[in-house]
Amino acid sequence: MYPTYEVDNALAAKIMATQENYLNDIKAREIKPAKLSETISAFSNAAGGDVYVGIGEDKTANTRTWLGFDDPEQANDIFHVLFQAHAFGNHVKFEFLSNKSLPGLVLHITIKKVKEIVKSSSGEVFVRVNAGKQKIDTPEKLKRLELDKGIVTFENEWVEIPLPRIENSSSILDFLINVIPSGEPLTYLNNQDLIKEGHARVCGILLFCDEPAVFLPKRSSVKIMRYKTKDDDIGREFLEGTPLTIEGDAYKLIYGAVSATKKIIESIKRLGEEGLEAVEYPEDALHEVITNAVLHRDYSIVADVQIRIFDNRIEIENPGKLPGHVTTANILDTQSARNPALVRLINKFPYPPNKDVGEGLNTAFRAMETLRLKPPVILEKDSSVLVVIRHEPLGSPEELVMKFMETNEEITNSLARDITGIKSENTMKNVFLRLKARNMLEPIPERKGSASAWRKPVVGENVTDDASEA
Repeated sequence: MYPTYEVDNALAAKIMATQENYLNDIKAREIKPAKLSETISAFSNAAGGDVYVGIGEDKTANTRTWLGFDDPEQANDIFHVLFQAHAFGNHVKFEFLSNKSLPGLVLHITIKKVKEIVKSSSGEVFVRVNAGKQKIDTPEKLKRLELDKGIVTFENEWVEIPLPRIENSSSILDFLINVIPSGEPLTYLNNQDLIKEGHARVCGILLFCDEPAVFLPKRSSVKIMRYKTKDDDIGREFLEGTPLTIEGDAYKLIYGAVSATKKIIESIKRLGEEGLEAVEYPEDALHEVITNAVLHRDYSIVADVQIRIFDNRIEIENPGKLPGHVTTANILDTQSARNPALVRLINKFPYPPNKDVGEGLNTAFRAMETLRLKPPVILEKDSSVLVVIRHEPLGSPEELVMKFMETNEEITNSLARDITGIKSENTMKNVFLRLKARNMLEPIPERKGSASAWRKPVVGENVTDDASEA
């Protein structure tokens, strides 16, 4: 028997107001178990999610009602069908929810994302798309799902290529000189199953072709763009110069992209405690996030890795969803290599970019913490993974403002927003008012309107209470 938990009125109302989306769904208790199994298949084959069964919905009146099962046994048909469809059931967890003033038990089903393809009770495959499900009904769609989940990997595909482009490349020669001095290129490539007559695996081209972009166009380069803005909603008007394209074998690509990114960052200045200072990001964080993007991207998608450098953040976006059972919630605690051969072989290079295999993003998080910067943010989009590294210090806005005032006589709203990363002028004004209430700052009386500023309290001087312009 599954556990029953009592929820208060606030939580019950929150459950009934759950927005149906990529991660959540609401179902009436009358739902046919076979239809529910399609929903379970869809969530399992996407990012996982939560389903609440026992919530009635009147779409005409746009209202919902708590109408649960009379007792746990009334849901037995659901369990029977779901376990027939999913024999092991490792990806689903059940619990009942009750409320003293609402009728019946709502069945809460938590679905995990798993690496395997999960089918419905009819043997069909579905995937969650927005607030609905999509049937996987063609071989092409199934292959795409297998690539998304990391069941199959594009790195093993064969590509037609003149073999001298790999056998005689500087990439393979440099590698063997440093790793196996007595090794022969042809022998090594054959032993690793990277070549056959007139063809090479994608992994072999990425690692040992001097110009992989010739044979894998638009999927083996890194694009670096500099946007002179802090805004999230960006346009071409903020783009500075021409985007930089980094090419070469995967080893040179990673180190080249890190070096070029650092060079651009060093030119950015921001307001610090002692005036304009160079923006500083930990090199370890940049290196690990860029390495992760190149090694774990989905090479079946025709798109380059993109690095976008803003005044206050760096965005690294790599094509492909998170593989296997990996989610944004567990990414630091679990591993699932989309390109295992690429990861394994590049680790044999001198000074491998993936020094601590499986620890890359953890290293990035620790590096940001060492510099007292906020941790990276990892987002999964429709067909890519985005990592955002913001130049925002740890600590409350009040703490950051007062630290600035240790070495400065005054501060304006605009300067304070630069220091704290706060975007809203009114939000920043409220920070000043909280500091004023604690007698830590006061408005400068003679400074009004756009020239208004704040200072530490001056003993014996009367200051008006008008801080509306600050």
